[in-house]
Amino acid sequence: MKKLKTIYFIFILTVIQGNISHSETGYKVWLRYQAIDDKELSADYLKYCSIIYQAGSSDILSSSANELKSGLKEMLGAEPVISTSTNINSIIIGTIDKIPSSIYKIPDSQARSLNQEGYIIKNTGKHIIITAKNEVGVLYGTFHLLRLMQMKEPVADIDLLENPKVKLRLLNHWDNPGKIPEERTNIERGYAGISIFKWEELPEINKRYIDYARILSSVGINGAVINNVNTAKKGLEGWKLLTPEYLPKLKALASVFRNYGIKLYISVNFFSPVLISGTDDADPLNPKVQEWWRNKVVEIYSEIPDFGGFLVKADSEGEPGPIKYGRTQAEGANLLANALKPFGGLLMWRAFVYGDKELSPDRACQAYQVFKPLDGAFAENALVQIKNGPIDFQVREPVSPLFGAMPKTNQLLEMQITQEYTGQDKHVCYLVPEWKEILDFDTYAKGNNSMVSRIIDGSLFGYKYSGIAGVSNIGDDQNWTGHLLAQANLYGFGRLAWNPDLSIGQITDEWILQTFGNNEKIHSVLNSILLTSWETYENYTSPLGCGLMCSRNDRDESHFYPAPSKRVDYHKADKNGVGYDRTIATGSGYTNQYFEPVKSEYEDLSTCPDELLLFLHHVPYTYKLKSGKTVIQHIYDSHNEGVEQVLKYQAQWQSLKGLIDDERFEHVKNKLIQQEGYAREWRDSINSYFLDMSGIEDTYKLTNIK
Repeated sequence: MKKLKTIYFIFILTVIQGNISHSETGYKVWLRYQAIDDKELSADYLKYCSIIYQAGSSDILSSSANELKSGLKEMLGAEPVISTSTNINSIIIGTIDKIPSSIYKIPDSQARSLNQEGYIIKNTGKHIIITAKNEVGVLYGTFHLLRLMQMKEPVADIDLLENPKVKLRLLNHWDNPGKIPEERTNIERGYAGISIFKWEELPEINKRYIDYARILSSVGINGAVINNVNTAKKGLEGWKLLTPEYLPKLKALASVFRNYGIKLYISVNFFSPVLISGTDDADPLNPKVQEWWRNKVVEIYSEIPDFGGFLVKADSEGEPGPIKYGRTQAEGANLLANALKPFGGLLMWRAFVYGDKELSPDRACQAYQVFKPLDGAFAENALVQIKNGPIDFQVREPVSPLFGAMPKTNQLLEMQITQEYTGQDKHVCYLVPEWKEILDFDTYAKGNNSMVSRIIDGSLFGYKYSGIAGVSNIGDDQNWTGHLLAQANLYGFGRLAWNPDLSIGQITDEWILQTFGNNEKIHSVLNSILLTSWETYENYTSPLGCGLMCSRNDRDESHFYPAPSKRVDYHKADKNGVGYDRTIATGSGYTNQYFEPVKSEYEDLSTCPDELLLFLHHVPYTYKLKSGKTVIQHIYDSHNEGVEQVLKYQAQWQSLKGLIDDERFEHVKNKLIQQEGYAREWRDSINSYFLDMSGIEDTYKLTNIK
């Protein structure tokens, strides 16, 4: 441990001295801490920022102090002194019980208003105070102050109290440790290089782990599941993280994460007792299996006392689960949850379960059919982790009806930051607008205002544990996310996880200002591109919610290229019409899984939202949308318009030449050129497919020909 701490603080010193020289590759993400060119504002900041007083001592407080020192030096050109006394005109950081009352007495009402991760930032006129109930709140407050300064906000009158609204704010990595089979990738659905976790080098600390922790902490992410939920499928070795070989490696990562308020979690295989120790079975009701898991958990916590817990994918896509033994998903989850409970660990059990022949043939119905009857059967430290939609992270699908359907079961919302179905690293597709729609969706589980955001923050049903998980888009590319603009998705996820009520505009402005500065032209162009990019991608790929128009494993890039003829099971296109009938009256009955009035709205063709029409109904090509267009003409028009929009992005971005550093400018320029080619391929493929299927010409083209 001493060796790890020594390496850690040597690296922090390196950061302070050089702030990692990575030019403008995007490595620094939104933590660029660019020099403030406004001399008056810079002088105002310096009034309070030349001295840092750290009240108390801990590794997390040291992280806060060093982040302040590094950031302020870069922004103000003068390195603050870390002092052991409370000088006038200094920043004071520390927990409430350590802030000298002679300097500032925190009002009791404010102290009571803070939760365990909340913080107060207060300018007393002589000092800027950053304080909280515990050290991690101080760290979050530190990043908040630095964010404001990067955005050139005044701090002279700052007086704020902020709490995170969501308890669990997790990043889920789909990284594959160990030997990787030839047909598999280092990260499943990863598009930014290979994994940042160098398992063959651990427990040696890679400096990138510290920057990774800084990035996550800066947006309030407080937990990371570091490996793929597929732990053994087709030769993967993620299940080995529970073996003695990997425990020192996990311990090393946890030691870095801990300094930034991040808990370490791992994905585990339900058959681990069989795979690792050769037990006869993995039956959750077998006392020997229960003992095996208890002993394994004791082993982990003896080395990592703040270990977060396990994430499990079971009975899904080749990953084993309790069904083999005739047990329920709750019995399987409780096996692991009970082992974790004495240590405060959590068990997250994915609801991504489908394929049971006894269930509805409609995949969209199956998660609800499996999990709804088990409400109340899960342990109090278990959470059911539910994808945002009933299929699989499509560019447009309805919110999963499981949200609100399990009032006695802790729930965790799973969303995908990595762009598996939304263009991967080759298309700009800003997902914050989509995520806001999901979070703001009213389930009506307890009448009006039963939004998904109130379910995952625990307030609607009084959940003991709840939260949000995002499938990571991080890799070892210099810019972390493959596409520079995809950093906005990682940033936006963290900010929405902290507070689902934040507006799209605020989150977007924050990211642009911190990443590119406050040039009005840059802001205008990026704002325009980002805020329209989700709809643009939807336009030239998957119309009206039909989803899954993509390839499976063609041309070495699954879920990327158009392949509508191979996805008929999902879009149900035939000579007469298109769309999946999921109604109660004539279809799979999926709409019956929602509460009223959503059930009736989705069931009735006249009230069904156009953007979800083909997910819920099979309609003729000549059916008229609320816009007045026919379905087939909408398909043609939207795909043509999508390509035109990408061309517009190229022109908009080109107008920024000379305003943005050459490296980042050329990177995005080339990505947009790539995107145009792929958008044209999608347009031509989908429009040709539906022309052949329907026999109806594109009237726009006919008009222009005339």
